[in-house]
Amino acid sequence: MYSYLEGKLINKSPAQVTLDVNGVGYEVNISLNTYSAVQSLDHCKLFIHLQVKEDSHTLFGFFDKQEKEMFQMLISVSGVGAATARMMLSYIKPEEIVQAIGSGNVRLLESVKGIGKKTAERLVLELKDKTTKIQIETGAKPVVYNSLEADSLNALMALGISKVQAENAVKKVRIADSTINNLEDLIKKALKAI
Repeated sequence: MYSYLEGKLINKSPAQVTLDVNGVGYEVNISLNTYSAVQSLDHCKLFIHLQVKEDSHTLFGFFDKQEKEMFQMLISVSGVGAATARMMLSYIKPEEIVQAIGSGNVRLLESVKGIGKKTAERLVLELKDKTTKIQIETGAKPVVYNSLEADSLNALMALGISKVQAENAVKKVRIADSTINNLEDLIKKALKAI
């Protein structure tokens, strides 16, 4: 029903803003990512998702369209409500959610309050194909992992290597030798590159 609302920010908190649009004040629930983007602004445009329930109409606002798309994808999964999706977007950036789903990183998704192992696995299963179709603006090219790279990242993280270190090592190895098509070789070379 609503695509976006644009107006003056009257009240701001990490969970909610009041947006004055031509004299009408809208209470809009937001994520911490959106709050970070609007906290220093007096006027802004928020992309809106309207949730209609029997006893309430609730507005959720997002500073960028990609975050709104990710929110709508998350709530399409059984067991993930609007509050849980907003919590996920508050603790994990949309591009990190795309990467976690694409690489099957259930552990990262589970780290969000309200997401158990089964729900995290369901998110990966149901959204893996959908997330490959959306592009998250990160200021650089979106990171797309093939299954070999995703498997090697999971293996490296299982060995206790941080996600960032593992990603950098795999990227370095793939740049140096793009012909590697064996998981064991990729992991060994990535370990040497760390």
